[in-house]
Amino acid sequence: MNVLSPTPAIPVHIISGFLGAGKTTLLQHLLAQKPEDETWAVLMNEFGQIGVDQQLLPQEQGYAVKELLGGCLCCSSQLPMQIALSRLLSESKPDRLFIEPTGLGHPSQLLEQLTEPHWQSLLSMQALVTVVNGSQLHDQDWTQQNLYQDQLKAAQIVIVSHADVMTAHDIDALNALKKEYAAYQQTWLEAEQGKISLDLLKQNYVGTARKIQPLLKLQKRMSVDQTQTVIQQLPYHYVESAQGYSVAGWKFPKRWTFNFLDLLDLLCEQQDWLRIKGIFHTDQGWKSFNFNPEQFNYQSSEESIDNRIEVIYQQARDWAVFEEQLMACRLESSDTISSAKDR
Repeated sequence: MNVLSPTPAIPVHIISGFLGAGKTTLLQHLLAQKPEDETWAVLMNEFGQIGVDQQLLPQEQGYAVKELLGGCLCCSSQLPMQIALSRLLSESKPDRLFIEPTGLGHPSQLLEQLTEPHWQSLLSMQALVTVVNGSQLHDQDWTQQNLYQDQLKAAQIVIVSHADVMTAHDIDALNALKKEYAAYQQTWLEAEQGKISLDLLKQNYVGTARKIQPLLKLQKRMSVDQTQTVIQQLPYHYVESAQGYSVAGWKFPKRWTFNFLDLLDLLCEQQDWLRIKGIFHTDQGWKSFNFNPEQFNYQSSEESIDNRIEVIYQQARDWAVFEEQLMACRLESSDTISSAKDR
C-alpha cells in the first residue's frame, strides 16, 4: 500500500516597508538566491491600477510573479487576496513564496489573514520583514508618520537599506530608533544596495505575547469563557510584554470622537512611562501624540483607520483607572460603550 506523505507547508516571507524603502531592490537580490531545482513565487500588491514593479523581477522559468492591483491587500476586502493567493499556489506550486504589500499597507493585518486556521497547513509564515531607508532616518516628517510606525511595530526583522549612504545624523537616528523599539525584540540588519542573505530571514514567525481583550470595563460584565475569546472587533485593549517592558494599548472605532484638551491633559498627567504614542479623532480634528520623557509632541495628523494609543512602561500597572479616564475624554456618553452599535 502506498502512503502519501503530506505536502510540506510553503515558507512565506512578507517584505513590507514604506514608500521608497527599497523593498523591490531587496526582493530582486533575494530571488537571485533561488536554487535551480526550485520554483519561487511572488505576490505583489500595487496601490494603483498600473503595475510597474512586476516588470523589474525575473521573468524566466522557475519564477511565478503575480500582481494584485488597486487598493491594499492588507486592509481591503480579503476576497481578492485569498483568490489571488490560492490561484498562485495551485498553478505554480512554489517551494517558497514572497509577498510584497504596497508601501501604503498594514502588514500586521495581512499577517493576521495568513495565520488563520485554513492557511496553517499550507503556509509556514516566516519572520515579517520591514525595510526602512537608512538615508531618510534623519527626516522626522518621514519617520513620524503613523503608517511608517505601524510597519515597524509589525516587524520581527528590520532591514536598513541604503546603509552605505547614511549620514552621522542618520546613524544617530537609527540608534535612537532601535532603543525606542527595544520592547518589540526585533532583529536589525543593514543592507547595502539591497544585498542580504536569505538565510538571515529564515526564521519562523513568532507571535507576540499579546493579550487582546475587551475594554476593562466590559471584561467585568462578561463570563470567563467570553473573555477568553479572541476579540476582533473594536474597541479592545491589549498588553504585550518583552525584555522587561510592558506595552499597553487601546483601539477604538474611527467614528468615536474625543475632547482634545481633556485628552492632552490626561496624557501629560501620566507618570513613570517610557513612551506614549497615539492618534485620535478629536473635536479639533485628527491629532497624533508622540511623547518621550524629554519632549511632548502633538500635532495635526492625517485621518487614521481607527483611534489608538500605546503606553510603554518598565513595570506592571493596573490599567483600569487610566482606561476609565481615557473613556471620560470621549465626547459621546461612555455609558453606551457596551451597546452593540459601538462594539
